[in-house]
Amino acid sequence: MERDANLLAVLRRLDDPDGLEFPTGYRSTELAATLSVLAADIDSLFATSCGVEQDIPDSAQYGRIEVPGASTVCGTRIVVLVSKFKPLAMVAADNPGAFLGTDDACAEGELDPSDLEKIRQALVGSGCLVVPEELLTNRYDGVAHLRFHGSGEPYWWDRFFGSF
Repeated sequence: MERDANLLAVLRRLDDPDGLEFPTGYRSTELAATLSVLAADIDSLFATSCGVEQDIPDSAQYGRIEVPGASTVCGTRIVVLVSKFKPLAMVAADNPGAFLGTDDACAEGELDPSDLEKIRQALVGSGCLVVPEELLTNRYDGVAHLRFHGSGEPYWWDRFFGSF
C-alpha cells in the first residue's frame, strides 16, 4: 500500500499539464540509449533477440520490447514498455491488459516469477522505475487535460503510456 502511494506520488509529480506527449526537457536520444542498453540486457538474460519498437509517435510511450514466448519459462511473451516520462516503465505478460497485472499472470501460470525478476532487475539497472500495471489502471485524476480517444474515463496508463 505504501509502495503504491509512493508510486502515485511520482506519477503526480511527472504529470505536467504543459507536457502531454512528453515532458519538458525531453530528449529522445537519451531514451534511445536507455532502450538500446535495456534491450541488449534483456536479450542476454533470455538468450534471444527481442523485438524492439522505439520513438512511437503520438504516444506517451517511447519504446516497447517484446521477449518471445519461446524464450520464457511459461511460453508467454513478455512486453516491456518504456515511457517518454523517464524513468517510468511497466511489464506485462502477453500484452498490456491481457491480465490484471503481473501478479495475476503469475497466479494463472502464464508468467514465471524468475522471468519477471530478470526483467525488473534489467529495468532497475537501466535507471527505470517499474510501475505495476495494476496501479496504472486507476482512474486518472491528475492535472493535465488529456485528449483521450478511448471510451470512458482515462487511466494513469493512458497518461504515461497511451496514445494521443
